[in-house]
Amino acid sequence: MSEDRRLMVLRAIVQDYVQTSEPVGSKAIVDRHQLGVSAATVRNDMAILEEEGLIHAPHTSAGRVPTDAGYRVFVDRLSSIKPLGAGERRAISQFLQGAVDLDDIVDRTVRLLASLTRQVAVVQYPSLTRSTVRHIELVPLGRTQLMIVLIVNTGRVEQRVVDTGRDLASSEGEALVALFRSRINAVAGDVPFMAAATRLRQLTDELEPADRPAMEAVVTALEDALVEQREERVVLAGQANLARAGADFSRTIGPILEALEEHVVLLKLLGQLGEEPDLVNVRIGHENPVTGLQSTSVVSIGYGSRSERLASLGVLGPTRMDYPTTMASVRAVARYVTEILDDNRSS
Repeated sequence: MSEDRRLMVLRAIVQDYVQTSEPVGSKAIVDRHQLGVSAATVRNDMAILEEEGLIHAPHTSAGRVPTDAGYRVFVDRLSSIKPLGAGERRAISQFLQGAVDLDDIVDRTVRLLASLTRQVAVVQYPSLTRSTVRHIELVPLGRTQLMIVLIVNTGRVEQRVVDTGRDLASSEGEALVALFRSRINAVAGDVPFMAAATRLRQLTDELEPADRPAMEAVVTALEDALVEQREERVVLAGQANLARAGADFSRTIGPILEALEEHVVLLKLLGQLGEEPDLVNVRIGHENPVTGLQSTSVVSIGYGSRSERLASLGVLGPTRMDYPTTMASVRAVARYVTEILDDNRSS
């Protein structure tokens, strides 16, 4: 019973400190949380929590604040993540449903997360090493030029223009474009990028010698697009929120901003999900391996497909964070993004 009560005291300290940013004393806990015990009992519990390294006194006052370890216990003991209200879920859905392509989805998602959580939002583009070619369209432009449209299963679209050296306006040219389109989609459609590039390269040798130079130009452009697509990217929004939370950082926010500029660092952080990537992952304070981010917490989750995680999204902010609400927001947004991408893949 005493251990359960101490956890209740810890939860009260976390909740009050997050709300007020002021150290929490025993009298405040008794007055606000109706634990059914005296202030003296709460002080004893606080002393034990301090010995366990879960809370500490920032100065000589009677108040205490959570440590990184205290936040970790609080987060781990959350029995469930309270779902967002119907109005919030409806607003998220309507905001994201208006997206016209993957770039728009990512842009809307990162801005929405920053607005909902008042933290720095980070969204990774779908992992294109796992992406597949959905369709490749060939559109003649002028007499010899051909526009190549690569459509990815995530909804991303890439375009390239090549000069085939062939007259595409003639009936023979139209037949050649139709042949290329059919052959290319037959070998590359619904195929992962790496395999698609290999299959396309082999395709050239299967054509008549006179047609090979034109196909070579098309294949080379597609290979360039597929290689470029493998570059992992992240998008950020809400960096100004760090300045508003400046009092939560013992030092300047400069090292945090410098770390945020290193996208490789952010990709590594977002990629460090747990064994169940569909669950919300929380890294608190010194659990973050990057020195500049050890005064922050990162809340992240995977998104992208009901059957496979293609990427991650999340938020970064001070350890004095409303974890339940932040976790609920991150999870809700990820679910809606997943639904949108799945709809794009099936349409």
